[in-house]
Amino acid sequence: MNNSQHIQTILNGSINSLKSILPMEFNVQPPSVLTEPFVQQEMGVLIGLIGDIKGRIIIDSTSSAFSAIGAKMFGMPLEGEMLESFTGELGNMFAGNLCTHVGQQTLNIDITPPTVMVGNTKLFGFEKAFKLPTIIEEVGTLTILFTIDEE
Repeated sequence: MNNSQHIQTILNGSINSLKSILPMEFNVQPPSVLTEPFVQQEMGVLIGLIGDIKGRIIIDSTSSAFSAIGAKMFGMPLEGEMLESFTGELGNMFAGNLCTHVGQQTLNIDITPPTVMVGNTKLFGFEKAFKLPTIIEEVGTLTILFTIDEE
């Protein structure tokens, strides 16, 4: 499998992963290529990818969007440390489901523990990235970014 096939497998796996973990309707927008830097506005989670493809997953949104997802999943809005913890766990659930899905397509990847990022952050240090914006009904936009490390 070449790198472009890996990317397509990961993008398809991402949609499958979102369907598995989000208990609400969403609309995935067309992916786009992004060059550095990526600017996170408010809140996100970063998870490393290792294995057949190396890079990072960044799930970026607002604290109110992450809180609304938590409220849909657990029946109560989340804030403060609970919201930050949930954001990391949402990243874990997404990445874990992604690993399972792509593994069925013979792409072997593993993940690192999540790093929650709060506040305005500029991310550098990647060759290219693929941006997958997702509009979640009654929540807002969740942007999934895949940075790929060239070998």
